[in-house]
Amino acid sequence: MTTELRLGIAGLGTVGMGVLRILREQAGLIESRTGRRITARAVSARNRDKDRGAPLDGLAWEDDPAALAARDDVDLVIEVMGGHEGAARDTVLAAIAAGKDVVTANKALLAHHGHALALAAENAGCVIRYEAAVAGGIPVIKALTEGLAANRITRVMGVMNGTCNYILTRMEATGQGYNALFDECERLGYLEADPNLDVGGIDAAHKLSILSAIAFGTRVDFDAVETEGITAITLEDIRRAGDMGYRIKLLGVAQMTGRGLEQRMSPCLVPAHSPLGQLEGGTNMVVIEGDAVGQIVLQGPGAGAGPTASAVMADVIDIARGIRLPTFGQPATTLREARPARAAVAAPYYLRLMLLDKPGALAKVARILGDEGVSIDRMRQYGHDNTAAPVLIVTHKTTRTALDAAIAAFGNSDVVSGTPVALRIEAV
Repeated sequence: MTTELRLGIAGLGTVGMGVLRILREQAGLIESRTGRRITARAVSARNRDKDRGAPLDGLAWEDDPAALAARDDVDLVIEVMGGHEGAARDTVLAAIAAGKDVVTANKALLAHHGHALALAAENAGCVIRYEAAVAGGIPVIKALTEGLAANRITRVMGVMNGTCNYILTRMEATGQGYNALFDECERLGYLEADPNLDVGGIDAAHKLSILSAIAFGTRVDFDAVETEGITAITLEDIRRAGDMGYRIKLLGVAQMTGRGLEQRMSPCLVPAHSPLGQLEGGTNMVVIEGDAVGQIVLQGPGAGAGPTASAVMADVIDIARGIRLPTFGQPATTLREARPARAAVAAPYYLRLMLLDKPGALAKVARILGDEGVSIDRMRQYGHDNTAAPVLIVTHKTTRTALDAAIAAFGNSDVVSGTPVALRIEAV
């Protein structure tokens, strides 16, 4: 290896260009902190002629990013193209085959292929670093793999998609509905090319599966994450949750139980006064609980050129300093395959349903809940439209299995209209 660390960058979107900007503007600072000069030597992107707002003078161009990974004048490959198949995966594998380290911001790639890539990298003596893949500029991967390495992690949870948090908090602040805020996010460029990755909870579930693997020493299992997005959340839900002292967040929670590994990404109610409840706009927050450290809260920007490029460069600097860790904090061969478990820990739930204007309708709802062992803590009924009225129920602690059985029974009754909305109330 030369004293100079030479980079090849695959992907010249906001993150790739942000990395080039940091390399250009902070070259002296980075060299003073690493003892090595770090430079970009070659780049690759789909469109060579696109105006990216900054010069690419002096950089070699490769149309094929896998060819970039094989170049003799590239020591380390930065993959910031996105996508879990095709060019991104091929480029990472090409880099490993050439004996080169990889830094990526690609959460989907790691969520779908993380274990296989970790095995390949470690067998080849390479490292894969990916601080930018989870929570943007927040150093949560480093916190888990290094700062909390002596802890047995008991729970990881957080708000990991800034777009969803932006929509939910703007609904509350402006009184606009979901559709209007979705359109606003589209105009602002906050949404992924496939918006369902954001609002469907998939992007955040990718991130949660990665954190779970590190926290609990397991193989990444994205398919086991119970995933639900925010598309069913109404302005009424936002307001009624506020009336009861809660705010709604798309919350990821992972914990190891006697039944297996629970991983869920879904809208939840959290106390309005809690750190998660006070989180505004596009900010991310990750809460980690360990047996020795207790609870720590990490908060910061979850996306954007600057924060994400900052996280990419943090990994590059670690490699330049000679810091080499297994991909998921311990050798990939020691990661065990966890048994997936649906959330079994009882919790209170918020339940919204439309009750038809019929005699005895409320009593029938209460009886159906009681038959499934679900008891009511609080209940509110609001003005109806001559045919149905919204009813909000907060249950005592129960399981989602029992609540789902009651919701199924509502569908067979003649007193509930439409599909009820059920949201877990999470203790934070």
